[in-house]
This record gives sequence, C-alpha cells and structure tokens, in this order.
Amino acid sequence: MRVKCVICDNIGQLPDDAPLAKKLRNRPIHTYMCDQCHERIAERTIARVATGNFVFHRSSHSIEKSF
Repeated sequence: MRVKCVICDNIGQLPDDAPLAKKLRNRPIHTYMCDQCHERIAERTIARVATGNFVFHRSSHSIEKSF
C-alpha cells in the first residue's frame, strides 16, 4: 500500500497485511506520518515538557484520571 506522510509529503510503502495499512484503509480519518517526522515531533515534545511551560490539556472524563 502506498502512503503519503501528512507533514513532509514523502511517499512510502506499507505491507498490505500490516495493521497500520488496515487502519488507514478502513478509517479514512487516520493519517500516516513517516518515522522521521514522528521521531522529530517526539523529540520536540519532550524538550517542551522539560522546560516546564508545557501544559497537558485533559478532559474531565474518569478514564483520563488514570492518565
């Protein structure tokens, strides 16, 4: 399955029987992000959390209290 990263527009390949490929086929709301973009966002998020100015906005649902 051909996929396109929503951030950098790189086109990649996923095996047709991969769980992510099935998720993307069956639920069009889900988007694909390449590994480089995913790692870059994770690193920057960790850096923002370390500054102390990053606030997690959580809802008041009971399931989120354990988060």
